[in-house]
Amino acid sequence: MKLLRYGPVGQEKPALVAADGSLRDLSQHILDIRPRMLDPRALEELRAIDPLSLPQVEAGVRIGAPIAHIGKLICVGLNYADHAKESNLPVPSEPVLFMKATSAICGPNDAVIIPRGSEKTDWEVELGIVIGRKAQYVEREQALDHVAGYCIVNDVSERAFQHERGGSWDKGKGCDTFAPIGPWLVTADEIGDLRDLDLQLSVNGEIRQQGNTRTMIFSVDEIVSYISQFMTLNPGDVICTGTPPGVGAGMKPPQYLKPGDRMQLSISGLGEQCQDVVAWSR
Repeated sequence: MKLLRYGPVGQEKPALVAADGSLRDLSQHILDIRPRMLDPRALEELRAIDPLSLPQVEAGVRIGAPIAHIGKLICVGLNYADHAKESNLPVPSEPVLFMKATSAICGPNDAVIIPRGSEKTDWEVELGIVIGRKAQYVEREQALDHVAGYCIVNDVSERAFQHERGGSWDKGKGCDTFAPIGPWLVTADEIGDLRDLDLQLSVNGEIRQQGNTRTMIFSVDEIVSYISQFMTLNPGDVICTGTPPGVGAGMKPPQYLKPGDRMQLSISGLGEQCQDVVAWSR
């Protein structure tokens, strides 16, 4: 099942994708795709609905982030062996964790704003894990039982803020619009082998990132279990699992985003994103 939210910012409505590819409005059944709707029982109730019985959403509407009221946006850094190599950094012995501000969340096709004073805004296509059940001190063998589904996240990053301004990485990760999510939340039952998902990102039609989850250092079940040892994961929390090689900072010479650029992202089975890059303005 592919769940999404559509409509103007702050007025999104719930919907799903029917087998024919059309978007179908769920408003007569639920108010929104909130964290409590990600519980397995709630998802089963939605699966029982005939999508073609629902009103069709008109084409061309804005798509928002697929989950309302995301509680935490947790990220794993340097989780692809080939990305660690291009960054000239050692392969981590444990997952590297940092947070993105939830105020960075936007729709999958919303514009990405280059922050004031930025010279090194970069791209990162990532597999997102959406938590469906509370996870606290979860063993790896049970970790996937706590996952509602998966989505695409663009972990947009300002490298100077991240690495050259002191302190943690967070200040280069949490700028407004730095977390496009979606277009869909794809429930776990529709995803095949999590260790064989292709990821791709292009800028202005040129492929910059092309990777596969098989090069992830820490797998999805390891990540969920590991993070749950340090903080409780609640329904609606999203985990970004790292990016494959091809980021702008790793190019020779480095290349960064500028106003007028267009990013396009895709992951096997999870749809596509497309963001235009714009300059910051008041």
